[in-house]
Amino acid sequence: MKKLELNEILSNEEYLKHRDSIRNDTLAIKGRRRIHVGEHLTFLFETTDTMRYQVQEMLRVEGRSSAEDIAHEVATYNELLGDQGELGCTLLIEIDDQLQRDIVLRKWIDLPQHLYVKDAEGNKYRATFDERQVGDTRLSSVQYLKFKCGLVTPVSVGLDKPGLELETELNSEQASALKADLEAA
Repeated sequence: MKKLELNEILSNEEYLKHRDSIRNDTLAIKGRRRIHVGEHLTFLFETTDTMRYQVQEMLRVEGRSSAEDIAHEVATYNELLGDQGELGCTLLIEIDDQLQRDIVLRKWIDLPQHLYVKDAEGNKYRATFDERQVGDTRLSSVQYLKFKCGLVTPVSVGLDKPGLELETELNSEQASALKADLEAA
C-alpha cells in the first residue's frame, strides 16, 4: 500500500474548507472496509486515504501545524498501513460498560494471537500486532494489526481463541475493496 507523503497533507485552513467532502469520501471508503465479527469486534481495514484523514483530523483537533508535527503524524500513521501484500487494520473491541470491558480485556489478553483472515481455500493468514498494546495483565481496546496474505483475497475474518471461535464472511463489496488494497502499489 502506498504510504502517506508530507506533501499530501493540507494546511489546517485548507483542510477545513474541504473537510465535509473529505469526511464523506473517507466514510464511504471505511464503510466498505468495516467488518464486524461477533458482538464486540470491529475490524477497520485501513488505506492511504483513511490514514490521511486521521492525520488531518489529529492536526485539526490538536491545533498543530508545524512541519515537525506533520512529519510525526505522517510517520505514526504510516506504521499502520500494510506493506506490499499486507493489509493494515485497526481492531476495535467495543464494549460500552467500563467494568465489563475491563474484565473482558483481561480475559482476552491473548486475543491478537488468534486473529486471522482466511482465503477461499481455507488458508488462514494470522495477524501480526503491536505488542506495545498488550500489557502484562490487560489488552488495549484498540489494536493495530497487519495480515500478510500476498495477493490472495480474503473471504472471511475471524478468530479461533478457544471458547471464542467467530468468523464473518466478507460480502462482495468488502472482498473487492480488500483485493484492491492488496493490489495497490
